[in-house]
Amino acid sequence: YAVMQNRRCDANIRRLRRTIESGEIGALTTLNSDFFKGRHFGGFRDVMPHVLLLDMAIHTFDAARLIADADPISVYCKEWNPPGSWFKQDASAVAIFEMENGIVYTYRGSWCAQGVETTWECDWRAIGNRGSITWNGADGFNAQLSADNDDVDSVCDFQVTEATPEETSAEAGHAALIRDFVRCIRQGTTPETVGSDNIKSLAMVFGAIESAEKMAPVSIQY
Repeated sequence: YAVMQNRRCDANIRRLRRTIESGEIGALTTLNSDFFKGRHFGGFRDVMPHVLLLDMAIHTFDAARLIADADPISVYCKEWNPPGSWFKQDASAVAIFEMENGIVYTYRGSWCAQGVETTWECDWRAIGNRGSITWNGADGFNAQLSADNDDVDSVCDFQVTEATPEETSAEAGHAALIRDFVRCIRQGTTPETVGSDNIKSLAMVFGAIESAEKMAPVSIQY
């Protein structure tokens, strides 16, 4: 059983992951993501509970697991419905996740943020103990290393890892995952987005919802 986590097949998220994996910025310590959209859907989303976390955050949380190469341990989440929101229930959220390997991942998002929207893939910042990378969710990267630990103003730019030909092929996103699923069936191998792994991303969603309802940190179970 495989799950359609199509964002994992985006060439740029793979570039970010492989650059972090290379150790270029040192050990990853912090990962931040921002998701801000002003969406007037109409229909069920206008009235559903936990509309941002339950309807959309799974994509960002799964991307965070891929980028950080780490699974969740605990979460503290705050939900609210800003004044002027056209949603009946909470449409904004902030969550702080404790991940494996001492990594802290933060999520900020809203379905009712008018103007200056992020991409659907979010704005990201990955912080290592030697440098940082920002990614705008499209093809915009900014990466810098500390050139001198004693001088906070001494930094140098560097290039993130280039995409492979397979990553930049016409078959990306949904098509790439479907192709991989068929290949796994034929070869008897396991899809990257197999349900037994994707459950950890889903657990982040329900952990965040539980934390918001209890107004307290919770451990994430999966």
